[in-house]
Amino acid sequence: MKKQYYVNGDWKSASKYAELLSPHSKEVIAQIPQASHEEVEAAIDVAYEARKQMAALTAYERAAILEHITQLFIDNRQKAADIISLEAAKPIKYALGEIDRTIETYKFAAEEAKRLTGEMIPMDAAKNGANRFGYTIEQPIGVVGAITPFNFPQNLVAHKVGPAIAAGNTIVLKPASQTPLSALFLAELIDQTALPKGVFNVLTGSGKTVGDALVQSDKVKMITFTGSPAVGKGIRDKAGLKKIALELGSNAGLIIDKNVDLSQIVPKCVMGAFSNQGQVCISLQRTYVMNEVYDEFLEQFSTLTKQLVIGKPEDKATDISAMINQSEQDRALNWVQEAVEQGSEIISGGTIENGVFLPTILTNVSSNSKVSCQEVFAPIVVVNRISSIEEGIDAINNSDFGLQAGIFTNDIQTAFKASKELEVGGVMINDIPTYRIDQMPYGGVKESGTGKEGLKYAIHEMTETKLVVWNQQ
Repeated sequence: MKKQYYVNGDWKSASKYAELLSPHSKEVIAQIPQASHEEVEAAIDVAYEARKQMAALTAYERAAILEHITQLFIDNRQKAADIISLEAAKPIKYALGEIDRTIETYKFAAEEAKRLTGEMIPMDAAKNGANRFGYTIEQPIGVVGAITPFNFPQNLVAHKVGPAIAAGNTIVLKPASQTPLSALFLAELIDQTALPKGVFNVLTGSGKTVGDALVQSDKVKMITFTGSPAVGKGIRDKAGLKKIALELGSNAGLIIDKNVDLSQIVPKCVMGAFSNQGQVCISLQRTYVMNEVYDEFLEQFSTLTKQLVIGKPEDKATDISAMINQSEQDRALNWVQEAVEQGSEIISGGTIENGVFLPTILTNVSSNSKVSCQEVFAPIVVVNRISSIEEGIDAINNSDFGLQAGIFTNDIQTAFKASKELEVGGVMINDIPTYRIDQMPYGGVKESGTGKEGLKYAIHEMTETKLVVWNQQ
């Protein structure tokens, strides 16, 4: 089935197409247009020309459009989830969960569109501020270039499209090459709303062609990107003075203190480590367990892990299916083998069966092993023994990344200590680092990126703050 890309409210064909394969069945599921540099430039021009029409919409009108998108996702929940499951091999129960979150994300965007306000400035607090009246207003930044990943092809797109619309901006979206169908389906939905044509545009194709054109265009005023640190650094280096927001992943860590109820904790850890085949920016990757509960934790953790259902993504019972492509599975296998060569022990998994990388638990892992110090983005989790909370905090901080971390403890002083000393963007007390709801500020430190997502915070990134001062002489 040949697809078309979406620009200025029209569906357009390209001169070149690429086959899109199902990660699980390896069958061809669509022919995807590969936009040329000229076609990207034309789409940017369309978005640039639509700026004034978009900025003229009232907050009420922008919110109503976002509410309509929300309702369209409610009406098309199963179809949207089926598309994710097909192109990303995400088990259908998790794909449905993603659509439920997508609905919430657009709903939050609609609500925040009505709250976009500046602030009063107390001018007369300064010696030279008498008889002056000052305030700020938040104005749209203009054209936003959004480059999105494969692992949440609707909700992570919503985290860029929702706030861009709420702020009054226009958008050119470049979805991940493996998950373009979700973005094109979003275009079908948005086409049914009152959003002016040309405000929202979707271009499919290679990151080098589409992504580079967006990053280097003077008409694009902001790039919002979720993906790998290597690509993120490249965007930063090429972007010039335009705004950038980079969410670049992590190797999320968790500390488990003594005297905690493991029966409540272990199921969360299994979910955090293996949901969506571990292909989550805040997937639980490193677990540091106090000596007193280590053996019991490992036994419960491996028992529940071995009960996970391996299968086709469209089956409702499936917990684990194929990773996004063969090369990623091969890389994950190589990383496990490297860890074993460096002294690690495989408790479960560590192999590929019927095209699926089995959920893998490793112990006694060196901090220098790739499965520990790099972002594994696979169903692999490290479980190491610690003798103090300080040791766990140091281990989590011994990383180039810092997106989110978690700690389970019944000691309030320990919780406060961890919340202050963990070098991450978010600390989850008595929860896994994989916990996220869509209105909270979300973003990391170090190589995990710059800027915050979460609707209120992303909207602020996508506006320019203008100061207005009246001299009341």
